Amino acid sequence: MKPNTSSRQPKRNNNERRTSRLRNKPRRPRGPTRIILFNKPYNVLTQFTGEPGDQTLSDFIPVKDVYPAGRLDKDSEGLLVLTNDGILQARLTQPTSKQPKTYWVQVEGSPREEELEQLRRGVTLKDGPTLPAEIDIIDGPEVWERVPPVRERKSIPTTWLAITLKEGRNRQVRRMTAHIGYPTLRLIRYQMADWTVNDLAPGEWKEVQLGTS
Repeated sequence: MKPNTSSRQPKRNNNERRTSRLRNKPRRPRGPTRIILFNKPYNVLTQFTGEPGDQTLSDFIPVKDVYPAGRLDKDSEGLLVLTNDGILQARLTQPTSKQPKTYWVQVEGSPREEELEQLRRGVTLKDGPTLPAEIDIIDGPEVWERVPPVRERKSIPTTWLAITLKEGRNRQVRRMTAHIGYPTLRLIRYQMADWTVNDLAPGEWKEVQLGTS
């Protein structure tokens, strides 16, 4: 008996596959390239729409047709780059481009150098091994107060780290610090490529040109 093939999807020919690739390929904007730097506050979604009661990018940024290059979790803060340039957006986010992203990370406890060395070499998470990271212990940076404030336990010290990655997986920094036993309490993205969050208060944004910060 021959199998029933009536429900099979027809194979796409070469032209259809090529059209699909072109449709999904990042593109330059028809008009001028726009680049927005935004200091994302805590508890804001990295998207322009959400459920009732959610704070989203539309509450802060009135510019149309720009989209985030990468994401920040709702409970993370700091630099978000938005653009209308699909090629720039891909260059900032695709792992093959290896664009550096620096985070200021407050962790619970006092990591030892040999523990941080594990992250510098790369560790294996549930979704595979991480690339080597640059990690330094830093003094607590002079940054805005978080609302609500971080819950700290008086009996346990906290440590600030500067962590630079050249990849960007879901909640990667938090998973990395948890992997060596130091939960992340606060996470601020300070830098992405050549741009930093300097001079931007939470909720503020500015437009820049390529090669400027």
